[in-house]
Amino acid sequence: MVHSAYDSFELLRGCPTKIDAVASYASKLFLGCTDGALRVYAAESDRSSSSSELRKEGYALERTVNGFSKKTLLSMEVLASRELLLSLSESIAFHRLPNLETFAVITKAKGANVYSWDDRRGYLCFARQKRVCIIRHDAGRGFVEVKEFGVPDTVKSMAWCGENICIGIKKEYAILNATSGALSEVFPSGRLAPPMVVSLPSGELLLGKENIGVFVDQNGKLHQAERICWSEAPSVVVIQKPYAIALLPRRVEIRSLRVPYPMIQTIVLQNVRRLVQSNNAVIVALDNSVHGLFPVPVGAQIVQLTASGNFEEALALCKLLPPEDASLRAAKEASIHIRYAHHLFDNGSYEDAMEHFLASQVDITYVLSMYPSIVLPKTTLVPEMDKVVDSYPDAMHLSRGSSGASDDMDPSSASHFGDFDEHSALESKKMSHNTLMALIKYLQKRRYSVIEKATAEGTEEVVLGAVGDNYGHYDSSRVKKSGKGRGNVAINSGAREIAAILDTALLQALLLTGQSSAAVELLRGHNYCDLKICEESLQKRRHYSALLELYRSNAMHREALKLLHQLVQESSSGQSEVLHKFKPEDILEYLKPLCGTDPMLVLEFSMIILERCPTQTIELFLSGNIPADLVNSYLKQHAPNMQGRYLELMLAMNESAISGNLQNEMVQIYLSEVLDLHAELTAQKKWDEKAHSPTRKKLLSALEGISGYNPEALLKRLPPDALYEERAVLLGKMNQHELALSLYVHKLHLPDLALSYCDRIYESATPQPSTTNSGSIYLTLLQIYLNPSKTTKNFEKRITNIVASRSTSIPKASSVSGTKTKGGRGAKKIAAIEIADDLRMSPSGTDSSKSDGDTDEINPEGSSTIMLDEVLDLLSKRWDRINGAQALRLLPRQTNLQNLLPFLGPLLRKSSEANRNLSVIKSLRQSENLQVKDELYKYRKTVVKISSDSMCSLCNKKIGTSVFAVYPNGKTIVHFVCFRDSQSMKAVTKGTTPPPRKW
Repeated sequence: MVHSAYDSFELLRGCPTKIDAVASYASKLFLGCTDGALRVYAAESDRSSSSSELRKEGYALERTVNGFSKKTLLSMEVLASRELLLSLSESIAFHRLPNLETFAVITKAKGANVYSWDDRRGYLCFARQKRVCIIRHDAGRGFVEVKEFGVPDTVKSMAWCGENICIGIKKEYAILNATSGALSEVFPSGRLAPPMVVSLPSGELLLGKENIGVFVDQNGKLHQAERICWSEAPSVVVIQKPYAIALLPRRVEIRSLRVPYPMIQTIVLQNVRRLVQSNNAVIVALDNSVHGLFPVPVGAQIVQLTASGNFEEALALCKLLPPEDASLRAAKEASIHIRYAHHLFDNGSYEDAMEHFLASQVDITYVLSMYPSIVLPKTTLVPEMDKVVDSYPDAMHLSRGSSGASDDMDPSSASHFGDFDEHSALESKKMSHNTLMALIKYLQKRRYSVIEKATAEGTEEVVLGAVGDNYGHYDSSRVKKSGKGRGNVAINSGAREIAAILDTALLQALLLTGQSSAAVELLRGHNYCDLKICEESLQKRRHYSALLELYRSNAMHREALKLLHQLVQESSSGQSEVLHKFKPEDILEYLKPLCGTDPMLVLEFSMIILERCPTQTIELFLSGNIPADLVNSYLKQHAPNMQGRYLELMLAMNESAISGNLQNEMVQIYLSEVLDLHAELTAQKKWDEKAHSPTRKKLLSALEGISGYNPEALLKRLPPDALYEERAVLLGKMNQHELALSLYVHKLHLPDLALSYCDRIYESATPQPSTTNSGSIYLTLLQIYLNPSKTTKNFEKRITNIVASRSTSIPKASSVSGTKTKGGRGAKKIAAIEIADDLRMSPSGTDSSKSDGDTDEINPEGSSTIMLDEVLDLLSKRWDRINGAQALRLLPRQTNLQNLLPFLGPLLRKSSEANRNLSVIKSLRQSENLQVKDELYKYRKTVVKISSDSMCSLCNKKIGTSVFAVYPNGKTIVHFVCFRDSQSMKAVTKGTTPPPRKW
């Protein structure tokens, strides 16, 4: 026996005759005896009591109703909701209560052996022989027959199951459809014990098969895999939640209705004839006496079960406590959960123990007190053991030292087990791991609600702080959280203290069980880990990845980056003992999120890896949107050799994103490198003006591709006897095209570069609206070929004068394209070069467009210095871009016409074709003009016929002899007066219809 669920009490003894049936009404007992009399018994202490329940005391005979039944009573039941007593003997009879007047006798039930009453609907079904009848209680007309069905065999047991009836016949159980009478087989019944159908409060059924009780639903489908196994086959089963009470041959057996349906109690009683359920007890009728099985109070049962260690049953009984005792119920459940958890923990069921700690809602510190190896942060909260003792006195004997896990987890206890063999040590280590795994699951389940409360508390504090700052009423005693991180928790923040304890313990448990990746994930998310404790723990175990995340979550980025730099150095040198090898890319990944919040820190630590990962580091600067000027100045100070690389990538990514100053600085860097190279090679006498080193290629590409630098400043730095190609590009940026072309032709002796230069100028001017004189650049090159002595004379002096002139006339020049020259003869000359329309040609081929200092006359015609071959080549290649008339005027008179065929041939063909096309266009336009005139004449000679029936489209009156107007469609006719009025009213849409003609 587990515990005493019922107390057996003898209510009466010495009944004159044997008892056949028993029932209870309020506090009274009805006994149907073998002599056909009905004896009514009442409590001896107060027979006039109006109590509605049986009394746990002796009963005495109050009244005898002789002749109540002519034959033996088979069954008797009180219908409390209708104040009727139902009895089954030779037929079914109903008597009114409490005076027992006969209300109705169901004559059709004569010979019935079993019945079932549906109190909800007032339906009665009974069986006699192989027939099942259904009648209904009608309050106005008594009982009315509803249905009658035939069944295969005599019904031994029956019960309502919803709208249908479950019957037990000799060989099987079946469900009888109360509407159609259809039978559906459930399963065979037992061979030895008779069928037994018991209705459960949930609507399910308990069907007996020998000593086994099977659960089925209302349709006869097996509902559960579990079975109630009685000690013997019961003859009667009574359900009184949470127990099932069965009448066995020699005793009464009580079992729990919870899986696995354990036996709770047995009560030995001999010669039991009836077992009937009452409103507050179970009535057991013997031959001449009646016993009552009264439930032991639930609270007392809970105490018994807890004391005996049957915690599951105790928790199940707690749910039966009345709702008004909710606080008592919660306290008892919590106390039982705690005791049960300790019991499971001591027996090695660590995860189950944690589930009960979780259900008890005990504070986390109480559970963590069982793990001495886990260090907890200091707290201002009330010690948990004191709170548990105050709340749950039953658990006061449970302390940190009471659990076996305490000794197992304490490292200092190892000295007490020095004699253990290797197997014992292994088992101890395994149990230690299992306890920690159970703790991890417990903390993870508690974490969501704890973190949610801590976050809400922090939000509330921020709101209160803002309100206090606005109105001056904020409580200055409230301690706010440290702004550096989450390591320092506010004193007056209970939820955050608990969160700090939980996260700190969870991190240590993860580390102790080797779950370093889970520890990293914990620290990456929102956490409240104690900084000092976790830092020491991680450093001790060399979990550097988790330590980095700890620093990151507490905004300790400098410490994290120092550690990361140290780890990268150790990994590179091969001295690191850590399995995970750290790379410079890890530093870059760490720096990425900091670009927007702490760019100076990013720049400081990026210098460490700049030389090893230059491209990735510079891409970090670019993708992180760090101001380019800030990066450039920092690189200039700490890594000048990487400054140009950064500016190159910046420019390649987005030219508009780099300012003119940075563009100028980048070009200056390239120029400095080229000048250094020039000085070195000149000293070695290896300088070649036409050779292009990679640095010089980058300089030329930058000079040609970008426009934000200052060409005058760069021009001053160039040596006078070298870097002519760079000088030509700079002069081109200053619109000094004649000087630039002279360098290509006379200094570099590269006509192809001169031609490419002219092509760039021409193509850059082509998209502009005014492009009629864009080909003048080719005429300038033509003049240089035809008059070389003029362009080479005082070359350096002319360049110096240009730079000096622009320096004095332009106070500030961020870009050449945006400069405006003011006054001076040099400015006018430059403007003359830029605007081709001002290019004036003399009959002898002289160029009146002259630069500063150009006062020489052109050479006589036929001079040997004329570069005639280059002139002819230029004319043949670019005939379509050169003004033919001007080019011919520039050529010497002795030029052979045969040599000009490659130039004049396509030029004349193009002119002829253009002239022919223009003639065709002119003819087409004349033809179109004639067609329009013809159409106009057709419209003007339209005939309009006015008859006596012609109506005005505006006023709907006849036109008659009035002046009228006709619209251009030739059909709409109106009075002229109506048309004039409609025009003033804008009845006709303006501009959509031509005005009519007046007739």
